[in-house]
Amino acid sequence: MPVVRKKLVTDENHCPVAVQIDYNDWLRIERQLEIQDFLPVTRDLTRHAGVLNLTESPLAYQIRCRDEWT
Repeated sequence: MPVVRKKLVTDENHCPVAVQIDYNDWLRIERQLEIQDFLPVTRDLTRHAGVLNLTESPLAYQIRCRDEWT
């Protein structure tokens, strides 16, 4: 079995929280495990059209909310 070069990612207490591996190693692992990246299924969102009754445009709402920050 080939060697997988890895790097441990630790938190401020030096406890392991993640592992980083080279991308080529990841591709090899995916092939061995027969993992495939599937694109998310496109969904028809037309059934949601008109569900919300807005009292102002979304852009005007965004501008108003951002003005409250300052």
